[in-house]
This record gives sequence, C-alpha cells and structure tokens, in this order.
Amino acid sequence: MSAAVSLLGPASFDAGLYTEVTRLARHSPDLLDDMIAFYSATGLVLFAVAMAAAWWRARRADGITMARALAAPLVVVVLYGVNTMVKVAFHEIRPCQAISGSFTLESCPPAGDWSFPSNHAVIAFAAATALWAVNRRLGAAVMVAAVLMAASRVWVGVHYPHDVGAGAFVGLVLAAPLVLAAGRTAPLVERARAGRLRPLLAARPAAG
Repeated sequence: MSAAVSLLGPASFDAGLYTEVTRLARHSPDLLDDMIAFYSATGLVLFAVAMAAAWWRARRADGITMARALAAPLVVVVLYGVNTMVKVAFHEIRPCQAISGSFTLESCPPAGDWSFPSNHAVIAFAAATALWAVNRRLGAAVMVAAVLMAASRVWVGVHYPHDVGAGAFVGLVLAAPLVLAAGRTAPLVERARAGRLRPLLAARPAAG
C-alpha cells in the first residue's frame, strides 16, 4: 500500500465526517435518498445542457464571450484528464471499500476505481467556473448545482469529503485561467462568424 493510500485511506482525517454523513443518509426518508442518488448518478447531464445553453446565448454576444463558451466543454475534458492522472498518482481506495460497514446508496465502485479527487466534483466545478466567465447568472446557478453534486457524492457513500473538496479546488483553480485564456481567440471567432460557420456562432439578426 502506498504512502498516499495510507494517508488518505482507512485512517483518513475526515473518515468520521464521512461516516456521519452516510449515517444521516441511512436514516433519511427514502424519497430524499432516491432524489439525491438520482442526481448524483445523472446530474452531470445538466452541466452539459448548461454549456449548450451558454453557447446558444453567446451567439448574440461578442467574440470573447463566444470563444469562452466554445472552450467550456474542452476545459472540462482537459481537467477530467488531469484529474484522472492525479487519481492514478494517489491510488486512494474508496471509503466504501476502506471503512467496514459503510452505507452506500449506489454500488461501491470496484477496486482500481480510485477516490481522490472526485471526477464528478472536478467536472461540475470546472463547468461552473467556465460558465461564470460566459454569463454570471448562469454560472452562479451552475455553481450551486456543482456544490450539490459534490455533496451528493459523499451522501451516496462513494467519496470522502476531502475527495470532493479537492475536486472542487481542481475545477475552480485550473478552469479559470484556461477559460479566460480562451477569450484571446476572439479574433478567430469573429472571422469564423463571417464565413460558413456563422449560423453556429452568431444569431440571425432580428427582422427590422
């Protein structure tokens, strides 16, 4: 067992908090648990929808906004890849594997599906950060959804709190400079708007 697993595995500093959260889940109404489990399992679709909505709205905005909207999905994919490498480096086993008698609302991921940091949290917070740079109101709404997604991963029993906290940190800190840098490609977007890609990059002017 590696040093990282020993540090963040069964003896994790927040194992007690994880146990308390999952104990609360165990004694919560089935309807609440079912709703949280459903969101935890399928809620990332909402983030994809939000990115599509940002692109659609950006068709009426300037080139910088459109460039950032187009970059948002790419930023999420890049950070997912970065996080996957971090997972492999740390090899932290899931709390539902490490802590005897853990309660989970979904099947505990198999051995080798590492826990730290949470991919769901990285994706959610990367999307929220990217969309904040496109549209503040949409970004704020998605940020709330990202917090709920991170919390749901602990509630269903598949992550420690520090897993989702680290995932949120990765998503926030790394996505911000990437999406802001994407704004520098605005001249390319403006040129593309004058060509065949105009229907995808600019809204049709309203009839006079």
